[in-house]
Amino acid sequence: LGVSSLQLDREARGFSFRRADPLDMRFDFDQQLTAADIVNDYAESELADVIFHLGEDRAARRIARAIVRNRPITTSLELADLIEKVNPRRGSHIHPATRTFQAIRIAVNDELSALETALEQAVSLLGQGGRLAVISYHSLEDRIVKNFIRKQASDCICPPGTPVCVCDHLATVKIITRRPIVPTDAEIETNSRARSAKLRVAERI
Repeated sequence: LGVSSLQLDREARGFSFRRADPLDMRFDFDQQLTAADIVNDYAESELADVIFHLGEDRAARRIARAIVRNRPITTSLELADLIEKVNPRRGSHIHPATRTFQAIRIAVNDELSALETALEQAVSLLGQGGRLAVISYHSLEDRIVKNFIRKQASDCICPPGTPVCVCDHLATVKIITRRPIVPTDAEIETNSRARSAKLRVAERI
């Protein structure tokens, strides 16, 4: 799920905070909303909400305030440097702009809604015994995948406490991975971008 290493390394769309690329972040160039629109046009409160809810960054308000005060911001490197100034690393090996870039990219591409739709369509296309395997790279994606698979693996999805089932829901999959498969230390050493990956698998019944 999400942005590929090829896009990070080669495409000048503003996904990477290591280069001075235009703030775009669109997967689909036909859509209107860009990262520059969010960074330069959103109200401070809207921007803070995006960073907090889609990036899960506790420094969201501080970052949003700094962005608004330093507008216009035109490149990914300019944005990353600003975030690092107001939210320094403090010993972490993860760049402090990582969560903000994630949040803006998700908002630009409406990724969470797209994921929900893709999961529904994927299961509908599976034949009996076919498997759905999903690798997620952050907790928002993983939560959606986990909850979707659990729901599809349940014969009843009525609210807890409902005395009699009225949903008529039937399980469509069985869970193969009770816990997500995560990369080994050796894999992370050779591919640091795999460090947050989680693989979940379900099988059509």
